[in-house]
Amino acid sequence: MSGKKVVVIGSGFAGLSTATFLADKGYEVIVLEKNKELGGRARQFQAEGFTFDMGPSWYWMPDVFDRYFETFGKKTSDFYELERLDPSYHVVFGKDDILKVPANMERFKEMLENMEPGSAKALEKFLEQAAYKYEKGINDLVYKPGRSLMEFMNPKLLFDMVRLDIFSSIHSHVRKYFKNERIIRLMEFPILFLGALPENTPALYSLMNYADISLGTWYPKGGMYKIVEAMVNLAKEKGVKFIAEQEVMSVECEGKFVKKVITQNASYHADAVVSSADYEHTDQKILPKAYGNYTEKYWDTRSLAPSSLIFYLGIDKKIEGLVHHNLFFDHDFGPHAREIYSDPKWPEAPLFYVSATSKTDDTVAPEGMENLFILMPVAPDLEDTEEIREKYYHLIIDRMEMLLGEEIKEHVVYKRSFAHNDFKSDYHSYKGNAYGLANTLKQTAILKPSLKNKKLKNFYYAGQLTVPGPGVPPSLISGQVVGKEVVKDFKM
Repeated sequence: MSGKKVVVIGSGFAGLSTATFLADKGYEVIVLEKNKELGGRARQFQAEGFTFDMGPSWYWMPDVFDRYFETFGKKTSDFYELERLDPSYHVVFGKDDILKVPANMERFKEMLENMEPGSAKALEKFLEQAAYKYEKGINDLVYKPGRSLMEFMNPKLLFDMVRLDIFSSIHSHVRKYFKNERIIRLMEFPILFLGALPENTPALYSLMNYADISLGTWYPKGGMYKIVEAMVNLAKEKGVKFIAEQEVMSVECEGKFVKKVITQNASYHADAVVSSADYEHTDQKILPKAYGNYTEKYWDTRSLAPSSLIFYLGIDKKIEGLVHHNLFFDHDFGPHAREIYSDPKWPEAPLFYVSATSKTDDTVAPEGMENLFILMPVAPDLEDTEEIREKYYHLIIDRMEMLLGEEIKEHVVYKRSFAHNDFKSDYHSYKGNAYGLANTLKQTAILKPSLKNKKLKNFYYAGQLTVPGPGVPPSLISGQVVGKEVVKDFKM
């Protein structure tokens, strides 16, 4: 044991990753978690025989998870069973108009070719470039801590960054290859959660299409919380100590160092601290004002990714029209996207997503019943009331019933909602956002909030509001990147 004590604030993916990495290097690590359950936004709850993952539901980039566990001499299969979904997902464009997206590449190309002659060849070129972006972006750039421009002052890396299409938009990039509107919507759908209009999102993010189409959509049996359980078990194996229901209220500083982390009923000595809690909350509420990295104005001018209105529903029958993942795109993407990013308001005709994990996993719902997770992306910082939630609940369920031709509302036996107010109360989420900062050019790499406190020598940040950005795989990587910085600054 090094004798050095590290306190990690928050037990989401980034916090778990940081804690395990540092414990593996010999540090004594304590993780303080505000909520009763570990896992941050990836918590799970059970009610009336149904099991619900509360947050992330897409398992993309399986190689990132594999690489994470391999770092510690493990395999994902040591902890959970993965199943590749086929179809990957359904896209509902209208009543009796459903695009069933196959996992098999040849069938995927055939599907596109039927919509637009020549698109199969175009897809090959599109994915060839997307694969390059994935290789360089996910395996190289995202592992850089973003603390200095010098990290990028490598001629080959600068050349690669030009090839990564950082300075062109995904909107124009996709349209170089495809003309069919449905194919374009299919290629742009991951952008809905990246925090900006396609016109303002770098074409670098076609790497998400490579992750989707080439690497596939997977499901860990038992739910996404199986990943949290795996990471917690591995962390404990390395000696990490977890203390739940310990909300961090403040820190005690001495000169340029944090000395103690203070919760509502205890204090913890720390040689170094990593906050994987909401960055803005840490910066503005936990740290003394003199030690914050940024101002209130700085945070208020950041471009945020969406919030979400989520419904967790238990249905007392099977719904034949659904598969595991379902995208309801029966309205134009443009107006809803503008109501999130350009003119923030509750949407008139929202797109939404439905996950029915019970289609794949018979352990998450009673026999003959369905487990539904419904998510509607919305702008952050909106008024959130029960009346508004109910309005959109009925709007969404009515649309589903019409599009699928099935009764749903009368078969709901369990219902829970989650939106802005809950993101704020449960996670201190800035303006109730769900996904962190928007992935715009002005908020990329060194332009993201720094992973290192500028005034304290032993205070760091991990998670979706710092490098490399939002999403489960980036959060896993964030913890490792920050962990390496702590080791570099506090050598054993």
